[in-house]
Amino acid sequence: MPMTLEDAQQLLESAHERGRLAHALILSGPVGSGKSELAARLIATLNTPKDGGADLWGEPVVSEPKPLEDWEGEFVRLVRPKSKSRRISVDQMRELEKPLHLSAPQGTWKIGVVIDADRMGEEAANAFLKTLEEPPADCLLLLLTASPARLLPTILSRCVEISLINRQGLEERLAARTAGMERVLAGIARQGPDVWAALNLKVAFEDILTEWKKEREKVFADELKAETAHYKNASEGKWLADREEAMKAELAGELIEAKGVLVQWLAAWMGDAVRARFGSERCDLPRQAEYTRAFGQSRELPDLLRRTEALKELGSLFETNAQETLVLETSLLTAFS
Repeated sequence: MPMTLEDAQQLLESAHERGRLAHALILSGPVGSGKSELAARLIATLNTPKDGGADLWGEPVVSEPKPLEDWEGEFVRLVRPKSKSRRISVDQMRELEKPLHLSAPQGTWKIGVVIDADRMGEEAANAFLKTLEEPPADCLLLLLTASPARLLPTILSRCVEISLINRQGLEERLAARTAGMERVLAGIARQGPDVWAALNLKVAFEDILTEWKKEREKVFADELKAETAHYKNASEGKWLADREEAMKAELAGELIEAKGVLVQWLAAWMGDAVRARFGSERCDLPRQAEYTRAFGQSRELPDLLRRTEALKELGSLFETNAQETLVLETSLLTAFS
C-alpha cells in the first residue's frame, strides 16, 4: 500500500532503531512523491551524530534538511543515468561499489543511491546484483524509481520496497477522474449510506481504472514503437526483446498503484468526515468539504471508525491474491451502505 513521505520516514526510522533496517531498499513512487527527499532524510538519520551540537544556551541545533545531492561524498555515492540513451552503465555501477568495501569511521554508514534505477542496462543490473547478494557491513543500498516493475525480478526479491504517494494535491491530481465517485458520495452525504449507492460507487471506481488502463496501454504502445525504431540496430537485442514483457509488468504495477491512489482518495474522504465529527476545519479534500462535513456530523464516531477500517482493509486486500471484484464490492458495501 503506498504511503506518505512522513509515514515512510517514521517506518524506516523505527526499523533502524530496532536494528531491523534492510540493507537494500527500493523507494518507488511517481514524480513528486518524495523519493529523493526520503533518501536524504534516511541518510541524515544514519550519518548525523546523535548529539548534533548545541548553541550558546545549550539548546539543540536544528539544521535545515539537506537535499540528496548535498550528501554525496566519500561514504555516500550517487549514480544516475548520464548517457544520451538515459541508461546507467556497468562502469557506473562498479564505481558505486568501490567505496562500499572501504572502512568507515564507527557509526558511519556507507550508502549507495541509484537514481532512476530502472534505467540500469542488463550488465549494470547483473553487476549490482552481486553487491546485493554479498552486501558489506554497515552498508545501505537505495534504489529510486518510478517504475519498479522494470527492475530485474532477482533485484526486486532482494530488496524491501517502500512505495510512496503524494497525499498533497491528491484532489487536484484525481479531479479529472473522480467525478463519478464524487456524485455518488454527494448523494450518500445527503441521503445517508445505501446499498445501491455503494454498488454505484464500485462501478465508478472500476470505470476510472478501465479508462486509465486504456490510456496507459496507448502510451506504452507508442513508447515501445519508438524504442523499437531506435534500438533495432543496436547491440542490446535481448534487452529490446524483453522490453515488451517489462512494459506489461510495469503496466500491471502501475494498475496496482492506481488502485492504491483511489483507495487513498476514499480514505481521505472518510478521514475528513471523521475530523468534521470533531468540528475540525482541516480537509485533505477541500472540494468535498460540504459533503464530508454533512456525512461526518450525521454519524456517530464508532460508525465512522468502522467505515474507515473497511477502507483501510480494502487497501491491504488489494495487495493479496484475493478476488478483486468481490473484495471491492464487500469493502465498499461495509464502508458506504
